[in-house]
Amino acid sequence: MEQVQAFLDRIIKSQFKKINILSRDEKKQEDLRNFYKNSKISFYIGDIRDKMSIMEPMHNVDYVFHAAALKQVPSCEFYPLEAIKTNVLGTQNVLDCAVEAKVKKLIVLSTDKAVYPINAMGMTKALMEKIIIAKSRTLKKNETKVMITRYGNVLFSRGSVLPLFIKQIINKEKITVTDMNMTRFLMTLDDAINLVQFAINEGENGNIYIPKTPGTNIKTLVNALLNIYNYSKSKVSIIGIRHGEKMSETLMSKEEKFLSKDCGKYFAIRPDKRSLNYDKYFISGEKNIKNFNDYTSDTTEQLSLQQTINLLRPLVKNSKSS
Repeated sequence: MEQVQAFLDRIIKSQFKKINILSRDEKKQEDLRNFYKNSKISFYIGDIRDKMSIMEPMHNVDYVFHAAALKQVPSCEFYPLEAIKTNVLGTQNVLDCAVEAKVKKLIVLSTDKAVYPINAMGMTKALMEKIIIAKSRTLKKNETKVMITRYGNVLFSRGSVLPLFIKQIINKEKITVTDMNMTRFLMTLDDAINLVQFAINEGENGNIYIPKTPGTNIKTLVNALLNIYNYSKSKVSIIGIRHGEKMSETLMSKEEKFLSKDCGKYFAIRPDKRSLNYDKYFISGEKNIKNFNDYTSDTTEQLSLQQTINLLRPLVKNSKSS
C-alpha cells in the first residue's frame, strides 16, 4: 500500500493522462479513491489469477507495473501452491495480456529473495523472473518490452521491521531481534520509485535492473533508532532466524554480475543470449566468471551508525506525521 501510494504521488503529477489500478482489495481501493479524489485514476476489481479480469484495465494502456504478489515469507512457506498461483501463473497472465493489449512496456517488480532462493516466496519470484526473461527472447522489436526491477526490503514499507522496532522502543518493550549480525540493504520508497522510473525511461527488453544500495547490520539499525528516540539503552531479545530467512541479502549473483553492465546508479543484468544449441559448449565455454563476486548486503557499502541515523531520521519523522 505504501509503495502504491508513493508511486501514485509521483506519477499523478506527470504527463500520464490516465492511471488504471487493478487489485482484488476493495478496501485499499476505497481508501485510495477517497484520498486522491482524482479523475485520472480508475479502479478495477480483479485478480491476476483470473486472466479475463486483467484485459479491460490494460486497454489503451502504454505502461504496466506489475507488483501483485504473495510477499510474506512465512505464509508462502506454509502455502507454497498459493504462491505459485499468484507469483508464477498470475505473472504469466499479466504478461500474456500485456502483449495482447500491445502495451509499450511491462515492468515487473521482483525481490532479492529470487537470488539463491531458500524459501517458497523466493523460488516463485525466481520463476517469475525466468518467465519474463524467456518471453523477452521471442518478442519482436515493435512489440511489448518486458523488464524487471529487483530490490530488497523498502524502509517503512509492508514487511519492514522498523515499525515493530519503533513500537517496542516507545512502549519500553524488549526489542525482538533475529540476529544482531544479520545485514540488510537499506532502500527508501523514493529509491524504489526512482528505479521504476529509470526502467520506464531507459529500460531495455529482458533486462533486470538493480539499485546500488548501501547496507548495514541489525545492531547498527537498532542503535540508530535508540539514538533517534533518545533512549540510552533498551533490552534486546535475540529470537533467532525465522522460516526462510538469510543472514545477508543477495541482489545479484556472481553468475548474473558476469552478464551485467554499470548504468551509474544501477546495474542492468542483460539476458543470456547464448544459443540453446549446446554442442559448441562441449568445446568452449565461459572462463571469466570466477573473477566476479555476489552483490550482497554484507559486501556492499556499509553505513556507519551516524549515516544510518541520518538516513532514518527524516523517515521516522514522516511516519509520525502520516
